[in-house]
Amino acid sequence: MRTHWLWSHHLFSDQFIFGLTRYCRAVSDPPVLLVHGFGTSFESTWRHNGWVDLLEDADRSVIGVDLLGHGSAPKPTDPEAYRDLEERILLELPDRPVDAIGFSAGGVALLWLAAHYPDRFRRLVVAGVGRGSLNDADERRLEIVEAVRSGLARTPELRYFADLPEASGQGEHVREALTAFLSRPDRRTLSPEILARIVVPVLVVLGDQDFAGPALPLVEALPSGNYQELRGVDHFATPKDFGFLDAALRFLDIDAF
Repeated sequence: MRTHWLWSHHLFSDQFIFGLTRYCRAVSDPPVLLVHGFGTSFESTWRHNGWVDLLEDADRSVIGVDLLGHGSAPKPTDPEAYRDLEERILLELPDRPVDAIGFSAGGVALLWLAAHYPDRFRRLVVAGVGRGSLNDADERRLEIVEAVRSGLARTPELRYFADLPEASGQGEHVREALTAFLSRPDRRTLSPEILARIVVPVLVVLGDQDFAGPALPLVEALPSGNYQELRGVDHFATPKDFGFLDAALRFLDIDAF
């Protein structure tokens, strides 16, 4: 299938605006918004793992973003530049509701947006997100920030974060940019009260080896929460796991196989 990438009315382009790089292919509605996780990108999370091709083959349009500090988006090293990170995603959306899939930090961003802007979404799928999103203790958060900043780690979980800047292949200053991303002054946290405001159906997908788990505290806090466990899958392997892909597409009523 031939691909025509759009930004506004400009064919064959992808452009940066307001701290995001947006990729959009116009086909049929509703579009599917794809939001990657911390330290990754639209290309590495969604295109490389086959998501974009499958959605296009199912005649669904794709809205993909590179969050500020990631992928082909600018990479400021001042935490202040990352204010209003979640709301910037809204600038990429059409007027009508979209389906959305988010991994890890992208999933948290989608949950925050759905709680505050429920009319912008039809259904959500969030993966790599669980109890940790409800219990983001300051000590744990500071340990992750330090691991990203220094590249040093004392646990397997922290090693995952410490290695992300080099593993991402996103060029120089990426470690400083990702540290600033984590240190932004208005970093969002989810609470049961915020999650209770999400009125759209949500599918939570989590590997049973994922450090973000367990999933049930998050699922139970969602008014229309659903859960799919991925057996033998850890955080890193989730985006390329067929169980995640199959569950997400089924939940969004997409027949891609």
